[in-house]
Amino acid sequence: PAGGRVFAFRDARWAPDPLLEPGPAVRTPQPVPLVIDNGSFQTRAGWACAEPAVPAEPLLRFRSLAARGRGARAGAETQVGNDLGSPEPLRWLLRSPFDRNVPVQLELQELLLDHVFQRLGVASQGCVDHPIVLTEAVCNPLYSRQMMSELLFECYQVPKVSYGVDSLYSFYHNRRQNWPCSGLIISSGYQCTHILPILEGRLDAKNCKRINLGGCQAAVYLQRLLQLKYPGHFAAITLSRMEEILHEHSYIAEDYIEELQKWRSPEYYENNMHKMQLPFSNKLLGSTLTSEEKQERRQQQLRRLQELNARRREEKLQLDQERLDRLLYVQELLEDGQMDQFHKALVELNMDSAEELQSYINKLSLAIEQTKQKILQAEVNIEVDVVDSKPETPDLDPLGSEQSLEDVEGINEFEPLFAEEQPEVEKPVAAVQPVFNLAEYHQLFLGTERIRAPEIVFQPSLIGEDQAGIAETMQYVLERYPKEQQAVLVQNVFLTGGNAMYPGLKARVRKELLEMRPFQSSFQVHLASNPVLDAWYGARDWAVEYQTRDEGWITRKDYEEKGGEYLKEHCASNVYVPIRLPKQAPRTAEALAPSRAPASSTGSASDQA
Repeated sequence: PAGGRVFAFRDARWAPDPLLEPGPAVRTPQPVPLVIDNGSFQTRAGWACAEPAVPAEPLLRFRSLAARGRGARAGAETQVGNDLGSPEPLRWLLRSPFDRNVPVQLELQELLLDHVFQRLGVASQGCVDHPIVLTEAVCNPLYSRQMMSELLFECYQVPKVSYGVDSLYSFYHNRRQNWPCSGLIISSGYQCTHILPILEGRLDAKNCKRINLGGCQAAVYLQRLLQLKYPGHFAAITLSRMEEILHEHSYIAEDYIEELQKWRSPEYYENNMHKMQLPFSNKLLGSTLTSEEKQERRQQQLRRLQELNARRREEKLQLDQERLDRLLYVQELLEDGQMDQFHKALVELNMDSAEELQSYINKLSLAIEQTKQKILQAEVNIEVDVVDSKPETPDLDPLGSEQSLEDVEGINEFEPLFAEEQPEVEKPVAAVQPVFNLAEYHQLFLGTERIRAPEIVFQPSLIGEDQAGIAETMQYVLERYPKEQQAVLVQNVFLTGGNAMYPGLKARVRKELLEMRPFQSSFQVHLASNPVLDAWYGARDWAVEYQTRDEGWITRKDYEEKGGEYLKEHCASNVYVPIRLPKQAPRTAEALAPSRAPASSTGSASDQA
């Protein structure tokens, strides 16, 4: 059981992406396609080449974020992706080109593409001469595709581009020999969750459904839960650490209510609770020095304290002596009979009579004598301490001052250096232990939070969202088909996307299907081999297969003739729905004449009124 283990936050910093040099296989005999999985969480880019010399995996993987300075720093270089190092110090500067899962900020999208082309070594002097395979959202708005096509063709001068849906690429990458061409895809990513029905190998776009919940909302919800639970560590509970908890310590319960009942058991809680260790400073945990080293440090601190107090007494003695000389001078004025000057001096000293002056002189003389005696006694005690070889703390306070150890810089020990003025029997010095374990104070205990945060995709009401969860949406989509097609769809329920990495998701979907499907009916649930990267692998497979074909590729000629929103369909693409604008009737003089008559009659009627 992991209950007794403590997990430390890795807080891993992102390593900057290297500048890669493309090999000759990328250029000859013709430029190979460049595959970019343009996700709202992460961008992945690499080459689609069948040559073994070219890696069949994404060469770049970075967060789809950019940080641009403001104000005086506006001229600073913009940082993109892994060049940020860590997102937390720049959280307020981070910008993403995405609104939900749709890219809408063209300038930020251009920064991400510049980063890809630069780090992959693409010769970008005015153009990128490689075909581009780019992923887009399901039922992507035409305006977003138009902006992306305009950016690629006008800014980068690409020869041709192909758009496809990430989850469909993942679906076709995982297809096996005996898989049916139809199925139901559940794609859950960073911003959205989609339910996509596939009929005879093509996306049925009319019955696709989206849930506006994903890993981003789960991280924010988990952050809110832990900040309420541990208000003392509010600033340390960051979104980056919440994402780390979701990726490595969370799971989806097969039965949420039953799992909560298990967590009520103390034994289950102790065995399954994860302790997350926040970073902390161990300066207050006590010193690791040996007793001899501690004793030597106390002796050094004692000598420093004695020297400091001796210097302060000498300064105080000098000031008191100067004041006493001033008072004695005023008293001499009285003895010499200079009454005017004497009364003037009394007013300056804020005194009323000669008796008050004499009283101050007596008190100040006594204080000076006592200070001189203390200085002599301190010098004697310092000599005794030097001669004495025993490393024990002295019984008497040789300084006799009100100086506390906390006021002296450099003293940071729990043990008292010496006792107060008590000339009795020596007492052993005992170290004061910390009141509590500081390491345990900086631990986050993850109990039901491990299942609460991922559960929002099945129960959006947990965070106050008025939406249906995965199970209800899946049932709603299935009910839009006849029973025969429902039976075909559930034979291939396919899970992909970043949230498919949660342990227990496959069992949970199987349980939900078992409850909604008829008695003794069959269904199959499949999990992507790599839910995060299979979209890129599928896009690469498609690009290698269709590199020399015209199907699915939008050329520059197509862009100029049919507009930026134009889409050539293929097996993993969206369905193209062209813009249909209603034709307006020609506005002739005869058509305008009847419209003027009511206006004039109305005007005359109003004049009559």
